[in-house]
Amino acid sequence: MGRRRRVAALASTALLALVLDQVTKAVVRASLPVGEARPLLPGVIELLHVENTGAAFSMGEGATMAFVVVALVVVAGAVALAWHEPLPAWLSALLGCVVGGGVGNMVDRIAAGSVTDFLATTFMDFPVFNVADIFVTCGIAASLVGYWWWDSRRGGDAS
Repeated sequence: MGRRRRVAALASTALLALVLDQVTKAVVRASLPVGEARPLLPGVIELLHVENTGAAFSMGEGATMAFVVVALVVVAGAVALAWHEPLPAWLSALLGCVVGGGVGNMVDRIAAGSVTDFLATTFMDFPVFNVADIFVTCGIAASLVGYWWWDSRRGGDAS
């Protein structure tokens, strides 16, 4: 697959993730005051509007610029990987999930100084999260497994 096609697969998936993230956050900000909760799937998950100034599990509060720099490095690394490595389109798209989610949270940090989180599990104690977090987490996990599988099939050493 050509370089431009790999980067296009990454970019289109990243754009989709970014749009889904920003639209859901805008809906939450417009319809649910900070700190208020509403059931989404009773007994499973609720909408709880939280403005998070940290990262995962609220760690690193006040380190907005550091998180922005990390996001930019991840974006540059993913694009460089898609440009230089002959990845299949599906693997470039998985990298796009990570990029789109990272950029979604980066947009919040730059625009508001915090990230809008709104998905809260009710069946277990877990931090409140958002659509960008889902794309980043699932994208990283799927990319690692996908890269390992793809690399092993092409005869590479994934260790």
